[in-house]
Amino acid sequence: MRITELLTKDTINLSLSSSNKLDTVEELVSVLEKAGKLSDRAEFKQQILNREEQSTTGIGDGIAIPHAKTKAVKQPAIAFGRSVCGIEYESLDGQPSHLFFMIAAPEGANDTHLQALARLSTILMREEVRKQLLEAKTEDDILSIINHYDESDKEEEKPTATHDDKPFVVAVTACPTGIAHTYMSADSLKSKAEEMGVDIKVETNGSGGAKNVLTAEDIEKAIAVIVAADTNVAMSRFSGKHVIEVPVAEGIRKPKELIDRALKQEAAIYKSNDSSADDQEEQKGKSIGATIYKHLMSGVSNMLPFVIGGGILIALGFLFGVNAHDPNDPSYSVIAEALNTIGGGNAFA
Repeated sequence: MRITELLTKDTINLSLSSSNKLDTVEELVSVLEKAGKLSDRAEFKQQILNREEQSTTGIGDGIAIPHAKTKAVKQPAIAFGRSVCGIEYESLDGQPSHLFFMIAAPEGANDTHLQALARLSTILMREEVRKQLLEAKTEDDILSIINHYDESDKEEEKPTATHDDKPFVVAVTACPTGIAHTYMSADSLKSKAEEMGVDIKVETNGSGGAKNVLTAEDIEKAIAVIVAADTNVAMSRFSGKHVIEVPVAEGIRKPKELIDRALKQEAAIYKSNDSSADDQEEQKGKSIGATIYKHLMSGVSNMLPFVIGGGILIALGFLFGVNAHDPNDPSYSVIAEALNTIGGGNAFA
């Protein structure tokens, strides 16, 4: 699937009138609603804002990529908005944002859609693309620019080539939704590593599953590991290696600093959960707050199927009877009680 199947003329606004973050979100949500992409505008907007509370999607360099994966999306889509003057969006670099890509992914988004969204994130890392998008005159110009780079980026990722005369680093990137930041962080690290003359292999843990997965041989050969993630990743495989753990946004904003730390092995040697209590004490330099946040985000992601499934069963229960618990009520139904018990009493519980 090409990106321009998700980004179309009716989801482009070349002249945003907003002056702050909240109004910008509202304006872009309106674009998607008007194009018929949403089934529940209020729910979608709330999910966008929930994602912003986790960490800003204003990644810097004038770009913001607010996004949500929710059942409130009727059709997968991308809304593009542009502000020549710039909008204060709490970006990581503290600068105004000019280019906005609001990604709307349905709860059951398939791998084809997710790959297209991942390619968009990759394309936006290029400075020449951002410049061309700022200078584009029409909606057709925007689509033409995206199409051009989508064509050049469509090749499958090639196996990582390593050289005996270059240091080798491995990395993992992941974010709660696994749509944008995961891939932008990976591309930022790869681009900077190439510039620095360092071989790197990056595993991405996105919505479509883990890609470019690190092998035992990769990990053994690497001098250090960079984990840029806001959700839990498989860590036991890195036991005995120098592991740098940071939020996914730092992979986007500080790739050189992270690679420098990896080259100097400026990180504690990771000990897996199978290690002794004494070994575990050596890992306490890591932020407690960051650890709690990562576990919380992983828990939320893993519980979503139960919450969504439970909600659907409760809704179906109401089709068979309003009162699902009182056998003496005329509206009582055995089917309704069963559905509410499974959905509310079990799934929600």
